[in-house]
Amino acid sequence: MPPVRRAADRCGEEARAAIEAFLASARQPALLEPGEELLPLGEGNFALELRGARLTLQAWDRTRNLTRRVVSIGIASAGRLEMVVEHFARREGRMYLLDLARPSGAEMGRRSGRLVFRERFRLFLRRQFPEWTLAELSTEPNLEHSLSPTFPRAFLRHGQHGWAAIACPEGGDAAGVVSFGLIWLAYLRHREPRVTVEGLAIYLPQGQERAAALRVLCLNPSAARYELFRYSGEDFVAPVDPRDHGNLDTRLEPFRRPSPDVATRWQSVAALPGVEQVLKSGGRTSLRVRGVEFAELDGDDLRFGLGRQHSAGADDLERIERVASELARARSPEAADRDHPLYRQYPEAWLESQARAHLQVLDATLRPQPVYGQVPAFVGGDRGILDLLAVDHAGRLTVVELKASADLHLPMQALDYWIRVKWHLDRGEFGAAGYFPGAELAPEPPRLLLVAPSLEFHPSTETILEFLSPSIDVERVGIGVEWRKGLQVMFRLAGCERPR
Repeated sequence: MPPVRRAADRCGEEARAAIEAFLASARQPALLEPGEELLPLGEGNFALELRGARLTLQAWDRTRNLTRRVVSIGIASAGRLEMVVEHFARREGRMYLLDLARPSGAEMGRRSGRLVFRERFRLFLRRQFPEWTLAELSTEPNLEHSLSPTFPRAFLRHGQHGWAAIACPEGGDAAGVVSFGLIWLAYLRHREPRVTVEGLAIYLPQGQERAAALRVLCLNPSAARYELFRYSGEDFVAPVDPRDHGNLDTRLEPFRRPSPDVATRWQSVAALPGVEQVLKSGGRTSLRVRGVEFAELDGDDLRFGLGRQHSAGADDLERIERVASELARARSPEAADRDHPLYRQYPEAWLESQARAHLQVLDATLRPQPVYGQVPAFVGGDRGILDLLAVDHAGRLTVVELKASADLHLPMQALDYWIRVKWHLDRGEFGAAGYFPGAELAPEPPRLLLVAPSLEFHPSTETILEFLSPSIDVERVGIGVEWRKGLQVMFRLAGCERPR
């Protein structure tokens, strides 16, 4: 007779079958033990061993080797498999297999990573503030007050004095942490009226300090104290002097106007109803319909296409005209189909088109021409906000930042652009590069206009602006909700002034 299998043996076999089935179906498997960093699983870095009733799971990477006995299988789902495991001294605990390619597994992995980094942050604070009490340390979201779970935040107390602190994990938005830090500082000052919350300490990954440092240099030292720290992968923490990070990732392309005696064979395209001609650096002309570029003129050469462009020949004229006509129809403010992708996409580009055409509605002191877009250029991709650079009748530069929807980062991203414009202005580079011909630019720092639909300024905007240096002349311009039909200014607010 064959031997009778014990119930414990069957449990071990069933547990191994469940684990193997999960791993076979997972596209991006990982092992999670609460309190430890996530351990990705691949071929050759894990093993299952069944000896009688004892199922052992082993996984390793370059720095860790985890060995746990699997006692039983718990809750299972498409993205997660819970296991009851045995630690030393026969203590039981939980361990999880995750599929990071599935939403539930990815979210649990992120949450675990946040908790691990929170404990590292606790260690940083104990080193830098040894005499202070860590009254609060959290990674929980607070949507009402715009507090993100991505950045762990802390409240430190020493008698009636306090400090706010916030940290950016590796791979996080090292510039964006400044906005959330200021929001946290303001929140603590409001919540703790009996404590003098003196300032904000910001912890950044080593090598990612520059963007945050540039922003901190533009904050009002009378509003709060600011301390920057950098940490290494080995958790070595050192102070950062923001003044050591003054080099900018910015460039100013020479501006060359197109020759008036070229591009004559494409004038019929440029003259189509609704087509805008926007000058670019290098003598090129962008052909757009309500902000969407469909062609570009470079001398007598025309490249066309939505997205990737191709050189056009005479046989393409009719096709190009159809594209322009379709854009004009779909992006009309009177369009019947407002769910059409071409109507809904690129709202900032449409708002930019309106701002260019009606610049003096936004500010009567501005000269309608010339107006430049995305100058100076950023190194590092799309910022989600469109920039215009104009000059007023007194010769003072004005940065116009446009956003069609609520964005917590609008003030600080606008500040990034303002910093770069001021950098080139202080060095006298705009005139030398061919910008604002015939205008004598004033040496004063640029003005900054934040333009958005009146109901689309993020609730934290005033809070962040409260901390900006008073040397930065900021004005918010709220426009009507029907801005696609025409610009109508609903309010103008200076600095951090709040609507009445």
